[in-house]
Amino acid sequence: MDTTISENQKNVAAIVHLSTFSKFFIPFGNFLAPLILWTLNKENEFVDDHGKQAINFQLSILLYSIFIGLICLPFVILFAPDFVSLVDTIDHHVDRISVHEIKNLSGYFVIFLLAVLLLFGLFVFELYCVISATMHAAKGRLYKYPLSIKFIKTNSLEESETDVPDQEEENQSENEHIS
Repeated sequence: MDTTISENQKNVAAIVHLSTFSKFFIPFGNFLAPLILWTLNKENEFVDDHGKQAINFQLSILLYSIFIGLICLPFVILFAPDFVSLVDTIDHHVDRISVHEIKNLSGYFVIFLLAVLLLFGLFVFELYCVISATMHAAKGRLYKYPLSIKFIKTNSLEESETDVPDQEEENQSENEHIS
């Protein structure tokens, strides 16, 4: 196997990571664009590893977003009757709404604030990770996304390199046993 990584391979791997930002322009672009680029270039082991990492991370982010939504869902259902009464109060008393007529409004703010903070934190985490992965790919280094679930098994070059012991370490251990 050729261990040198060409500039083209580095650029393609970096573009695979950057293509996840296409979700801001195309629905499901964060899955489709990296999947297309990865499929077209998966014969190269470096690009193959980066493509799998990018897709796994985007699927993980989707799963975490759904989880945050599911955490907030019971609270939304719990406060739904209060929300209906709030809308009814506003509709009938537009000119004379008082604090006494608006009940349990703090529950809505807590739910909204919790969901916004969690989703914003996830968004910032995603931005940081994608930019870090892009920079690593452009420099010809492998990158493993933190908190990424392995939906697609990766044959990480990094893992295969750590499995092979260095020749110096092997010689050193042989010398230690000879006494």
